[in-house]
Amino acid sequence: MPKVTLKGDPVTVTGTELKAGQKAPDFKLQKNDMSDYTLASGKGKVRILAAMPSLDTGVCDAETRRFNQEAAKLPNVEIVGVSMDLPMAQKRWCGAAGVDKVITTSDHRDASFGKAYGCLVAGGPLDRFLCRAVFVIGPENEIRHVQYVPEISQEPDYAKVLAALK
Repeated sequence: MPKVTLKGDPVTVTGTELKAGQKAPDFKLQKNDMSDYTLASGKGKVRILAAMPSLDTGVCDAETRRFNQEAAKLPNVEIVGVSMDLPMAQKRWCGAAGVDKVITTSDHRDASFGKAYGCLVAGGPLDRFLCRAVFVIGPENEIRHVQYVPEISQEPDYAKVLAALK
């Protein structure tokens, strides 16, 4: 499992740790319009899947806003934010933040994404939240890049994520 901390304290993360070169596993998320989003929803596109604890935190807010700005420059890339936030809360947050290019999705139903992508937190103050991780998935569902951010309270390495799109 990836080594992850929250403000320096170790966090237990469960699920399958993924590596570049593997096939992306399937999942079922709920978009903020209440429809489903699965791996097949973005087939044929390059996707950035950004797992995070909650849009209502400063770092997740900054990360999602940054990816929304990047999305404007990446017309053939789908960017999906994944958290345990309920879809209604995500919709409210997107409206207030002016985020209209990132697809926000919730793993609240059964944590299928968290389990399949190795980012489901077990125990502690973030129990059943997702740790911060970014996956770049190619058009044929191959994993091009994986970053489990070692410190949950830090943003991902945007330069590496964007470089993996090429």
